[in-house]
Amino acid sequence: MYRIEEQIIQWLTAFIKRVSGRRLVISVPLAWVVIFFIFPCLILIKISFSESVIAAPPYTSIVDWASGYILQMRLNLGNYVTLFTDEMYVYGFVASILIAGASTLCCLVIGFPMAYAIARSSEKIRHVLLMLVVLPFWTSFLIRVYAWIMLLSPCGFINNMLMKFHFIGAPLQLMNNSYAACIGIIYAYLPFMILPLYSAIEKIDYSLIEAAYDLGSSPIKSFFSIIVPLSAPGIYAGSALVFVPAIGEFVIPELLGGAQTLTIGRLVWNEFFGNMSWPTAASLSIVLLIFVVFPMVISQRRKEIKLLSRD
Repeated sequence: MYRIEEQIIQWLTAFIKRVSGRRLVISVPLAWVVIFFIFPCLILIKISFSESVIAAPPYTSIVDWASGYILQMRLNLGNYVTLFTDEMYVYGFVASILIAGASTLCCLVIGFPMAYAIARSSEKIRHVLLMLVVLPFWTSFLIRVYAWIMLLSPCGFINNMLMKFHFIGAPLQLMNNSYAACIGIIYAYLPFMILPLYSAIEKIDYSLIEAAYDLGSSPIKSFFSIIVPLSAPGIYAGSALVFVPAIGEFVIPELLGGAQTLTIGRLVWNEFFGNMSWPTAASLSIVLLIFVVFPMVISQRRKEIKLLSRD
């Protein structure tokens, strides 16, 4: 018995020595990605090719044993065909892209001057400003969204102030539309745009701007010809950090956008929990994943090609 335990300990020790160092460091995040990303995606892909049934689970198996030793695989492509032929799903995709794109653009327009001001401020003020940017994360996400409900509702603060000063005679419809959903997304994800922009702007050599001034360049021209191009990595990173979660956002469009705002997140929720059509919901999730990941992979591949061409 003791010899078996000693052999097991020796085998484990030898295995740890083999995977120690660099391999062990790489294996931990790789295992995390495989378990919590690749494996769930494979399950979703399997469900997306199945058919809906009234059972538990509410979908059929795509692999069946026929008579004898014949293994049959049935892939239902109708779920994916429905996504591109049904007007409801097409509208949901288009609405999600427009809301996420508009929110990302607004975050960039608002966040760039803020990040530039933080990067150009003194060290003491800089820490305070960065803390103010991160401060909303100290409160619950739902509480912050409900705060906007109190502001935008017909009996909310904005309508009450406008009516108090006689700017309007009746409450404005500030909620239950795409604009309210965009406002909520901009507020929730603005720090994700500011922080990458600040990191990129802080690294800019401002002697280049002074040289541009000496050569007769105007401040606006120097800003768009020097600062903006050198801030491109922060712009790309911030835009990705805002656009990717915004396109699949469910809570903000549900609470602020209302029933009129039909997004991919809401469609997935309705199919999973309302219609109990797990294959349709899984196909929606896979298409959304491909739409988000594929452009990022292409962009990263182009960057690698440019780096190799420079070398």
